Amino acid sequence: MTRRVLFLCSRNRLRSPTAEQLFGTWPELEVDSAGLADDAEVVLTNEQLEWADLIVVMEASHRRRLQTRHRSRLKGKQVVCLDIPDRYDFMQPELVALLLKKAGPLLR
Repeated sequence: MTRRVLFLCSRNRLRSPTAEQLFGTWPELEVDSAGLADDAEVVLTNEQLEWADLIVVMEASHRRRLQTRHRSRLKGKQVVCLDIPDRYDFMQPELVALLLKKAGPLLR
């Protein structure tokens, strides 16, 4: 069974696109990413929230913002926070290692 995983960060420039690229090749996963800020590269849509089985946020502030803005669309959805701060570049090896360590077990 394929799981649909949505990765969220603030601006969808570094952390969530890295996660999307990293886990996009894993079997039985469909992945997408978006940002919660109004100036994100890909701004989160209601369609993405409806599509996702699992929503993975990078920081607790993202979870709070998501719940404040989209509470009704989160019913029955699992939202997991990885606690990965915004101090990494796109595909930076340390970020990749953290994503594998923290999100990998959730996605197996």
